[in-house]
Amino acid sequence: MQIVVEHSEALQGEVQVPGAKNSVLKLMAVTLLAEGEYRLTNVPDIADVDTMCDLLRALGVTSQRVNTHELVLVNTGNITPVAPFEQVDRIRASINILGPLLGRYGSADIAMPGGDDFGSRPIDLHVMGLEAMGATFALNREGVQATARQLHGAHIELKFPSVGATENILTAAVLARGVTSIDNAAREPEIVDLCNMLVDMGAQISGIGTDHLVITGVQPEQLHATDHEVVNDRVQAATYMSAVAVTRGNVFVRGARAEHMEMLINRFSEMGVMITPQHDGLQVSCNQRLHAIDFATLPYPGIATDYKPLLVGMLAVSSGTGIATENLYPGRFRYVDELMKLGADVRIDGHHAVVRGVEQLVGAPVNAPDIRAGAALVVAGLVATGKTTVSDIHHIDRGYDDLVGKLAGIGARISRQ
Repeated sequence: MQIVVEHSEALQGEVQVPGAKNSVLKLMAVTLLAEGEYRLTNVPDIADVDTMCDLLRALGVTSQRVNTHELVLVNTGNITPVAPFEQVDRIRASINILGPLLGRYGSADIAMPGGDDFGSRPIDLHVMGLEAMGATFALNREGVQATARQLHGAHIELKFPSVGATENILTAAVLARGVTSIDNAAREPEIVDLCNMLVDMGAQISGIGTDHLVITGVQPEQLHATDHEVVNDRVQAATYMSAVAVTRGNVFVRGARAEHMEMLINRFSEMGVMITPQHDGLQVSCNQRLHAIDFATLPYPGIATDYKPLLVGMLAVSSGTGIATENLYPGRFRYVDELMKLGADVRIDGHHAVVRGVEQLVGAPVNAPDIRAGAALVVAGLVATGKTTVSDIHHIDRGYDDLVGKLAGIGARISRQ
């Protein structure tokens, strides 16, 4: 299966942003903390959700899709804290079961997580934080074995605001004895979403939305199942915004939340994109060739690394030269060769990409190396002459809820073949 994109005129109309991949998988993992029936709504229809369902089923949590965007998970209490390699290897977010398993069951045996290949993404901060709370680790090439007779509160200062480490320390601390504080905690909207669900379950967390989280541990019987609506996906929103920008269209991106994307909106505006926040989304339009800018990826509220392939694709057809600096994952320029097949003028210099805008991209066969880069290649194909064929689209399906259908709905010439 491939995605075939042809040169498209200005996109018009309205597109709905679904729930966030980077939130729902973590929300699913915390169902390990307490018995009962959980109902998640606004669940994106993506392959990674199915993979996480398989992983949780192997641990003892059943799941059923009530409809396309609603998921019911049941924790009967019969949990086996051993995660099979076959499931873990398919998805990076599998590491998020570590905190709940340690906190609730005192042990976890997890193969090294898979997912997109951005180079080395170690879990040393996860381990450091959980060791400070009393956990003992054995790490080898096969995976992670962790035990904890009884986790206790600790003061943990992260040297980097790691999303994954914040999540695992947070979910373990919910049932730890005493008080745990996390300084330099990640504060992405998806972290806030996770905290809100945990509080609804009975957890005691303060400082939500800041870089200083304080968690007061509760007894297992104080936690209970809950219903929760998944926060909307800011990266999918950015994808549709970039598609509107390069085609010089005018689209209402329903569900895009300006307060979650302030820095990105500012950078889009500098490039010439007009963005107007409304009650339930953003009106996005562009009537001129984009202007080149320089930008760097930084932890939230900075420019997310997931946005970078989209911005590089926009720079490829902008007026002038822009420099993209990757501060988080040095290996995340591997899609540039694919973009250059479309005629983009990009030079890599260490963790910088120098992008000289060209007047016109040219359609060609390309491969999607990861989720966000695959989407960026699709967006670039919208303004390339002729036909762009994107292969390895299983990456895109892992993180995008009907990307082809949603783009086609606002006028893109695109199909799956």
